[in-house]
Amino acid sequence: MSAISAPFGLRPAFFPTGLERAQALANGIPSGYASNILKGQPVEYYANNGVIQPVTSTEAFSGSFQGVEWTDTTGRRRVSNYWPASTTAIAGSIVAYFYNDQQIVYEIQADGSMAQTSVGNEYNFTNLTAGSTTTGLSQCTLGSATAVGSGNNGQMRVVDLAPYVDNAWGDAYTIVRIQISKPQFIAISNAI
Repeated sequence: MSAISAPFGLRPAFFPTGLERAQALANGIPSGYASNILKGQPVEYYANNGVIQPVTSTEAFSGSFQGVEWTDTTGRRRVSNYWPASTTAIAGSIVAYFYNDQQIVYEIQADGSMAQTSVGNEYNFTNLTAGSTTTGLSQCTLGSATAVGSGNNGQMRVVDLAPYVDNAWGDAYTIVRIQISKPQFIAISNAI
């Protein structure tokens, strides 16, 4: 499994808080939004206007996109695990779903090999916009070579190896468990 590159974005593994509910954000994506937003893609609240959008490779973020529903311009209700780019909807009908719990432990495939010594280290995402519009799934990966140096903060912190039979530290495309280390709504301490 981890000898082959088969990324799946951010997949929730477990919830330390015990809650497993995606947030339903009314009008969470603007009608006509020009980019795909795929299930498992990292998202952020955009510019304090109450909508979500995919993050870039170093931004703080809020969580993982999980799907959307809307009423199209013919009046038909649509449900999808991804937002199709440039879709138009009836005003007020879009509901975006995403995980917004900063304590969730996710699984993600790295874009290369990771050693057990990566536990506790911070990394950034790679391949953020990769994915399939057929399945609607993100193919975002964790950058195995983007360990962040002293005084900086990566987007995710490795906390464990994903416990699969054919997944081991040092595999070509290691699948790891991670937590958000650069959350959008928690101040980052600059303590010495």
